[in-house]
Amino acid sequence: MLQPEFRPPWFNPTMPPREDVVLSYLLENAKDNCPNDLFVVFEDGSSWTYLELYDKSVERAASLQKFNIHKNDKVLVWLPNGSEMLLSWFAINLIGACFVPINVSYIGNILEHVVNNSSAKLLIGHDGLLKKLQDLELKNLKNIISTSDNTDIKVNKLDVFSRDALECPSSIFKKPNDLHPWDLQSIIYTSGTTGPSKGVLSSYFHLSIAARCMHGHLKKGDRILVNGPMNHISGTCAVYAALINHSSIALIESFSANNFWDQMMQFECTVSCGLIGSMAQILGKNSIKETDRNNPLRFSLMYPVTKKTIELSKRFNFSYMSGYGMTEIAIPMVSDVNSTVLGSCGKPRSGIECRLVDDNDIEVPIGKIGELVVRSDFPYSISTGYHGMPEATAEAWANGWFHTGDLLKEDKNGYFYFVDRKKDAIRRRGENISSFEVESAVYLSPKVQEAAAIGVPSLLGEEEVMIVVSPKINKIIEPKELFNFLAKTLPHYMVPRYVRVLENMPQTPTMRVRKFILRSEGVTSDTWDREKEGIKIAREVLR
Repeated sequence: MLQPEFRPPWFNPTMPPREDVVLSYLLENAKDNCPNDLFVVFEDGSSWTYLELYDKSVERAASLQKFNIHKNDKVLVWLPNGSEMLLSWFAINLIGACFVPINVSYIGNILEHVVNNSSAKLLIGHDGLLKKLQDLELKNLKNIISTSDNTDIKVNKLDVFSRDALECPSSIFKKPNDLHPWDLQSIIYTSGTTGPSKGVLSSYFHLSIAARCMHGHLKKGDRILVNGPMNHISGTCAVYAALINHSSIALIESFSANNFWDQMMQFECTVSCGLIGSMAQILGKNSIKETDRNNPLRFSLMYPVTKKTIELSKRFNFSYMSGYGMTEIAIPMVSDVNSTVLGSCGKPRSGIECRLVDDNDIEVPIGKIGELVVRSDFPYSISTGYHGMPEATAEAWANGWFHTGDLLKEDKNGYFYFVDRKKDAIRRRGENISSFEVESAVYLSPKVQEAAAIGVPSLLGEEEVMIVVSPKINKIIEPKELFNFLAKTLPHYMVPRYVRVLENMPQTPTMRVRKFILRSEGVTSDTWDREKEGIKIAREVLR
């Protein structure tokens, strides 16, 4: 039976009060009730209390209002985890505006699409990232604010304001009084399908339910190690859960297996924001020590439950919970605490209906594989659609159910198990990678005739990116040369590890590439592997 404390607390005929859901009211409540309690410790050791967080957020909100940012306006935030990211997010929501974080690895066409699709007129960004905007066609953007003091920057003829523009007396802040649980809180871009990245519309109610489902075990006095990025649901949910529960966070730029336990000890963290996929596998590879159990971690999310998951929890003496989640639908399934049902996503939580269906949306029998479709008992508790993409929204929410594109099966006891992705996406180290976006970058090479991006199994779990290409007539494709080309045009996590060159691609009668054949062949003897070449590629570190 599912643990009641891991269920959202309000599944009744009424919408929850805004004081329990909307960021501005949650922050005011914390400021009034525990002003001197610590909310955040940053990587450099500095920290803010709830009162300091509130005061700084109000000051920044006032500065954004000077740029004519109002309720429902979209504001792009292109920053790594840290004080500037946290402050910008909270200030945007204090106004009632919409927080639109950008993956710091985005570049080229992917970046251009997100900036334009967001319809935002203002971007707050890191000085080291803004150069990537050069030569892009920016259709809506009017103002850019750098979080550095550098005033000698221009982006596509747009002036870039220095950090001074973000400083403003809090006394001029005009507090909106019409914020509600159903109002738009954020747009999170996810590349989980074959097309361009989609902006997932998320209300305050949606985010609060996701936070409570992911961290329903959280208690006042807990501290969460937040090493998931703020452009991802894992990062935002952990921060929101801490705000709801008047607990605290340690905000780290990114996950590091080498530093994970040191960070847990240094910042006295009792909860992890999540060990997803290969993260747990990597941590399990560290050599066993007698002191492994002497750490403050008491609880972590773990996706999925495997023998290694269970071994890791016993080795380091912490409890865990698993489940199934997507940005669009938060966490529709959760497991028991310390579940030993291997591979299971758990069972549907309260307020959610889950079905497995065939291509015609007809429910499949127990034990058969089908696509997971989901709907909620409450409006706005899951996403209402994709920003500026009505056709994609209609397709995903066909027949009143959200279609996940994931294939699962259900056993006779009601446990669900993830089987595969129906949609053509690649999952690498916690990131959903659109094969469409990878292929679009490959086609920019003048030597490529056809391209297919596929996922191949990784020893760390999940997948590695492989690109299979065929050359144009009288052209020769050198794998390393193509890799170097892609490293300049794709986010680091999308750059293929493997490159395979074929004279002719396997095709259907309608001239489509048969990707299932390429997947079945996997890494062949003629496949180029950058790791065997000693080439490593990593996320850009921003300081």
